[in-house]
Amino acid sequence: MARKASIKNLKNARRAKNDEFYTQYSDIQKEIEKYLNYNPDTFRNKIVYCNCDDPYESNFFRYFVLNFNKLGLKQLITTSYKPSPVANTQLTLFGNDKTLAKSKGRPKITANKIIINEVKDIDGDGEFNLKDVAQQLKANKHNEWTPLEGDGDFRSDECINLLKQSDIVVTNPPFSLFREYVKQLFAYNKKFLIIGTINCLTYKEIFQKIKNNKAWLGNGMGRWISGFIVPESYELYGSEARIDENGNRIVATNNCLWLTNLDHGRRHQSLPLMTMADNLKFSKHKDIKGKKSYDKYNNYDAIEVPFTDAIPSDYKGVMGVPITFLDKYNSNQFEIIDINPHFFSIVEKGLPKPKQLKITGKNDPFARILIKHKKK
Repeated sequence: MARKASIKNLKNARRAKNDEFYTQYSDIQKEIEKYLNYNPDTFRNKIVYCNCDDPYESNFFRYFVLNFNKLGLKQLITTSYKPSPVANTQLTLFGNDKTLAKSKGRPKITANKIIINEVKDIDGDGEFNLKDVAQQLKANKHNEWTPLEGDGDFRSDECINLLKQSDIVVTNPPFSLFREYVKQLFAYNKKFLIIGTINCLTYKEIFQKIKNNKAWLGNGMGRWISGFIVPESYELYGSEARIDENGNRIVATNNCLWLTNLDHGRRHQSLPLMTMADNLKFSKHKDIKGKKSYDKYNNYDAIEVPFTDAIPSDYKGVMGVPITFLDKYNSNQFEIIDINPHFFSIVEKGLPKPKQLKITGKNDPFARILIKHKKK
């Protein structure tokens, strides 16, 4: 019940367009390291743009500025959104350092733009840290910290102009605008690494990109993302909500993922599978083990495979698998045929619920990806 409560809170926030959820530094670091293990030059000489990130609070900004030289970045751009309740009111990103003073006449809450071109040890203490960033920004040497003219909306002209300059976009975009956000990334042909909910896989626009191998999941979903930092106004209850050692309010969910078009090693790993006969005899799932055969749909020529690890290695026809299969999807091993026919109508607001895949004597599957083994 605790996990469901946390997920419900995130859904409610999405409906209310209250998307002030901050990704933890450890989750960002863990994910990006997987791309660097596959290709150490993933970010080298690239301009990274974090266009939904208040630099006072964003761990995306914190990660990329602290690892600027290690990653070999050419430039880091961060823009924030004007209604942010913390912009220009805290300096938590810079610890207790007070050298980054606010310019005279600047409104209390503005949308900010920070551009980092160079990072180095300014205070001579032998290491680079956020205090050095603060001093460089104050001195305006090689880097820039200025208010935006508008509200910092990623759809604004000035933010789009910054997007055009960038190579890779990395952020946790507003869940309430996820469709529009991803559409913009593809419109401007950008590489990206972003966080979304599992439900985004059922959005028609995004599913088609995955089907056509133009986007894919990152290195994990569900508990791979350990939780989000939320505002003080956010209600905490249940075992999955906590306050960490730094006083941050954390809400963990099991329904989020990384979506990307950056290559990584995990997407090339083949899923180990048993034959159909071995699954029916040895499967750990009671819905499979001991049966004479896999269930077939009444209204579609495919078998029902309720668990990804129960996909039979020797079945040549179409199989309906859980949507979480995409976390294990290797485009060299499987071909995606479709998603539960017309399932998109469920998630498209205002459209009637369509007919779903049916199995005699059972409830309809919630969502199934229809796949086939690729011919060798």
